[in-house]
Amino acid sequence: MRIDVNAVSRWIDDEGGVTSIEYALIGMLIAVVIVSAVSALGTKMHDLYQTVASQIIAAVH
Repeated sequence: MRIDVNAVSRWIDDEGGVTSIEYALIGMLIAVVIVSAVSALGTKMHDLYQTVASQIIAAVH
C-alpha cells in the first residue's frame, strides 16, 4: 500500500471540518439564547396577562 504524502498533507491542512464545527457551535449558542429569551419573555407576558385579567374581573364586579 502506497501512501501519497501530498494527499496526507492536504488532509492535515484541511480546516473545512473545523470551520463547520465552529459554525455549528455558534448556531447552537444563538439557539440557546433565543430559546432562553423567548421563555423568559413568555413567563413575563403570562404574568402581565394574569394581572390585567384580575384587574378587569375586579373592575367588573
